Amino acid sequence: MEVVLENLIKGQNLEDKEYIYYYKLIKSDLYISWQEEDIKVQSYGIEIIRKDFQKEQLTNLESNNIRHISPHRYKVHNLLKMLYEQTVSPIHLIDIIGEYTDEYVVDYENVLKNASSMCK
Repeated sequence: MEVVLENLIKGQNLEDKEYIYYYKLIKSDLYISWQEEDIKVQSYGIEIIRKDFQKEQLTNLESNNIRHISPHRYKVHNLLKMLYEQTVSPIHLIDIIGEYTDEYVVDYENVLKNASSMCK
C-alpha cells in the first residue's frame, strides 16, 4: 500500500499560462529477497505532478515518480524540499536526483544487514 506523507504545492504564472506543481513524499513497502526469504522494508519515494492551465482550463498534465529512493525518510524529505525550492518539473526528476538515488540504494542493503544481524 502506498501513502502520501507530504504534499507540497507551488504555483507559477508565465504569460497566459498557470502551472501548478505537486511534490509528494510517498511511503510504501518494498519486498527484497535476502538470504532465501523476502523481507519487507519501508521505502520512501517522490512523485511530481505538473498541471498546466490556460484560461482556467487544464491543457496538459505531466507526472513522474521514483517509488523507492531510500528507507530513510529524512533523506527523501531533503530531496523533496530541494525539488520544491527549485520548481523542478516532472520531466527533469530523474536528471536532477538520479545520482542521489544511485547513492542511496546502499541504504537498503544496510537495513537488510542490520535486520539479519539482529536475527542471529
